[in-house]
Amino acid sequence: MGRSSSKGRRNRVRQARLGADLTQAELAEATGVTRQTVVAVEAGDYAPSVYLALALGERLGTTVEDLFGTDPPARVTGGDTREGGRR
Repeated sequence: MGRSSSKGRRNRVRQARLGADLTQAELAEATGVTRQTVVAVEAGDYAPSVYLALALGERLGTTVEDLFGTDPPARVTGGDTREGGRR
């Protein structure tokens, strides 16, 4: 299961980042934010904009739903989970 903050927001960003073998700094650079933003998102202390959520999903090879949804992910890393494999 993903991490949960004291505010109760759960996500799987850290799990996906580690699965992609990226540091917080590398993910931050790839998505155009600071490392501190990645830290806050992973901790559940910051809800990313839709644009950042999409960038995170794209860079981590997964969907926004898998990163931030409440259902268990179909697959957190390793490529496109949408039908047809479109990107």
